Amino acid sequence: MKIGLDIMGGDFAPEATVLGAIEAQKELTHNQKLVLFGDKNQAIPILSAHSINPDIFEFVHTTEVIGMGEHATKAITQKPNSSINVGFGYLKEGKIDSFSSAGNTGAMLVGSIFSVRTISGVIRPAIPTDVPKLKGGSGVMLDVGANADCKPDALFQFGILGSLYAEHICKIKQPKVALINIGEEEEKGNLLSQATFGLMKDTKSFHFVGNIEGRDLFNEKADVIVCDGFTGNIMLKLAESFYRITLKKGFKDDFFDHLNYEQYGGSPVLGVNAPVIIGHGISNPKAIKNMILLSKKMIETRLVDKIKEAFK
Repeated sequence: MKIGLDIMGGDFAPEATVLGAIEAQKELTHNQKLVLFGDKNQAIPILSAHSINPDIFEFVHTTEVIGMGEHATKAITQKPNSSINVGFGYLKEGKIDSFSSAGNTGAMLVGSIFSVRTISGVIRPAIPTDVPKLKGGSGVMLDVGANADCKPDALFQFGILGSLYAEHICKIKQPKVALINIGEEEEKGNLLSQATFGLMKDTKSFHFVGNIEGRDLFNEKADVIVCDGFTGNIMLKLAESFYRITLKKGFKDDFFDHLNYEQYGGSPVLGVNAPVIIGHGISNPKAIKNMILLSKKMIETRLVDKIKEAFK
């Protein structure tokens, strides 16, 4: 197994990414190798400062970096030797089994679609996020940013993608899938919600339990919460702010700790032909470590193959 990591991506790269790789390596077995993409000349001093032998990693030296504020498509086409571009090249050629980065989100989305491409039958890939539950465990919400505008058939497919992710990554048996809405009744919501409900209500592709409201995000009504990326991203950022509020108010609670982005590290791009994980731009070493371990789980569970099978 070879797990690819862009060490130049993120606000605190390469130090945070290299330190995260060091921590993740401690939890990998001898046949699981981290492949680091980026400027080796910047990485070596960080490793030396922590008395780490560089030979525990495989390096792919690159000389360009796609900045956080760059236009995604232009950067992908104009910076062929960037760490993100080269990483996707290796992923496409099968030289690595997964690729992750805390860098430019748009470039990661564009790169995944241009290189390994969307799985046949999938209309649009989606980004999920873990959602902690008040009684313990976690659920899944998607999409949280890849698709600001959606059509009903895309949301229907998010139900399939989210259900597979919940089952194989979160280990939830027969996950309950719900559509986020402004009311529980079938006729509630905008035209998109109403049309999507019509597609979902009689499906055998997943276990649909109907509409839920925003107040149900953290309870047990649903394991998979489906929404467009515009709505999902707002809900995600609001939820993440709760953790910061608890810190400012000076109290600690395990539930709110699970709203800390560090806990899950990154989010996969569901619906492309290989495991691709996108991390938070402000990722610290702990978040990078967890992003790498999620990559490992994606490979081990063969989730991509299961999605391909579902969309045959």
